[in-house]
Amino acid sequence: MRPPHELSLRVYWEDTDASGVVYHANYLKWAERGRSDWLRALGGAQQHWIVETGIAFTVAELTVQYRRPARLEDTVRVLTELATQRRASLVFEQNIVNAESGDLLARLSVKVGCVDVTTFRPKPLPDWFFSQNRD
Repeated sequence: MRPPHELSLRVYWEDTDASGVVYHANYLKWAERGRSDWLRALGGAQQHWIVETGIAFTVAELTVQYRRPARLEDTVRVLTELATQRRASLVFEQNIVNAESGDLLARLSVKVGCVDVTTFRPKPLPDWFFSQNRD
């Protein structure tokens, strides 16, 4: 199994509420960036997927468990792993951790549907994707 993809981010003032604690929705944005970078590392930027394969990715289901707060000036790591792959969907497990302490800040499970860019109906992933992601 491939190791988790890692994305490091700094917490800026714009990410926080008035008390310097990260606003809950920002964890979702960071997770999105992690999945986008995971896809980029595998087979090109999202624009490449749209143009070359006719596939777009859309979140179908998401659960998040918040564990500890991130704060202004922290560095966080978004760890992204592919947990399940089907013909036209992927499930990602993502952990957002404090880079300095290693504390788990949030855990996400995200099911992403693969859809045709013109019809938004399910579209199978290309065969090469499956060969790239075998154990």
